[in-house]
Amino acid sequence: MTALDLSSPVAVVGTGTMGQGIAQVALVAGHSVRLYDAVPGRAREAADAIGARLDRLVAKDRLSGADRDAARARLEPVDSLTALADCALVVEAVLERLDVKQELLRELEDIVADDCLLATNTSSLSVTAIGGALRVPGRFVGLHFFNPAPLMPLVEVVSGFATDVTSATRAYETARAWGKTPVACADTPGFIVNRIARPFYAEAFAVYEAQAADPATIDAVLRESGGFRMGAFELTDLIGQDVNEAVTHSVWQSFFQDVRFTPSLAQRRLVESGRLGRKSGRGWYDYTEGAERPEPHTAEKAQPPTHVVAEGDLGPAGELLAMIREAGIAVREEDEDNGTRLVLPSGGHLVLADGQTSVEFRDVVYFDLALDYRRATRIALSASQDTSPQALAEATGLFQALGKDVSVIGDVPGMIVARTVARIVDLAYDAVAKGVATEEDIDTAMRLGVNYPLGPFEWSRRLGRTWAYGLLDDLHLREPSGRCAPSLALYRHANATDKREATP
Repeated sequence: MTALDLSSPVAVVGTGTMGQGIAQVALVAGHSVRLYDAVPGRAREAADAIGARLDRLVAKDRLSGADRDAARARLEPVDSLTALADCALVVEAVLERLDVKQELLRELEDIVADDCLLATNTSSLSVTAIGGALRVPGRFVGLHFFNPAPLMPLVEVVSGFATDVTSATRAYETARAWGKTPVACADTPGFIVNRIARPFYAEAFAVYEAQAADPATIDAVLRESGGFRMGAFELTDLIGQDVNEAVTHSVWQSFFQDVRFTPSLAQRRLVESGRLGRKSGRGWYDYTEGAERPEPHTAEKAQPPTHVVAEGDLGPAGELLAMIREAGIAVREEDEDNGTRLVLPSGGHLVLADGQTSVEFRDVVYFDLALDYRRATRIALSASQDTSPQALAEATGLFQALGKDVSVIGDVPGMIVARTVARIVDLAYDAVAKGVATEEDIDTAMRLGVNYPLGPFEWSRRLGRTWAYGLLDDLHLREPSGRCAPSLALYRHANATDKREATP
């Protein structure tokens, strides 16, 4: 099954931001595009807006004047659904209400030919439920574009329970022909991105609710240590707290209030107070004129230790040993079966975050996971009230000697980056096990849809087979609500035997 021929007209119903963006994508790809909106005059306004965006592309040398003129000639606002009768694809981008979408699609089905592909751009509703209203549900598919549609490369191609393989394949190939990167997924709450991204927000909010760190510090650690483009607090302010919370709530409800997707009470209070983020002037941060952006907590300068003893394999943090030596600090390595840690001159232990807490051990300082310890510009440390000031000072001075800013947070298991990455990895393995998407498509979706530095399976391969499971298992013992309990899929992955080892 191939992509739609460029001679085939495409229609977009609903001319808000997403509808206009999808129409522009199809138009620039070479299709004739018809715009329809139930509000009189709205389709014409949308066509004018798309034309203005094409002008800006010409001004930026991203589109030729001739191509712009040809695209404008192919764009047609219409005032009746009957004008879409000969279209080969109709994408609806109307109000996110099941009854509204079902009514529209029933009406369209009586107008278009039986081989016309019908699609929805829904981000939160079930594709199966929407298509359930159709006489021929097999030709109905989800085409979830990301905002802004002309710029964002990802399109989730969602197959409902009744979607024919031929329909999903044609939609997939058409999205690719339009210059997008499609990923195929089953109809599940949140699809790929909005399902697997929930921990990025949830774990940041959990650390904040535990009073372990403030938003500015958590955001800085996610960016400067984790390698994420934005922190969870600044990103939800950009998205809109009401919008982000609505998606979280929708996924949670759709999974029958699965505790793994529980919304944040702190975010709920923010929404109730009207602090919706940038659009309202205040969210987690203050965006009013003259307001100062809060700075992340950064530790005062401390004296680095003269030496450290490395006991056992530091695993994902193994690169630190070379960095410490390069900083002029002596390192002695010792094989140990009962731990992986750095021993400081005071006798304190420096340990990579593992889901346990400093209060459980004498003089332990935890340090957070980093995407790349050489490139990271900030490292988070955590210690309990029982950790000696000397051990904390030595740990702080050590990372400062490596050129890092240090943020000291409360004694929260899994810290910030480590627990976030572990939970994202867990949901990704769970999704594959349940047939939502392939590992490759999930990695692609998370990189392109939300700009993660690595896909979940790329993280998993880098961190090791057992890392995420071990951290979440420890975390679940300390927070036994079930929210952080590792999935059966992750358990199986962590305990799988290498096929080469299993061969007799």
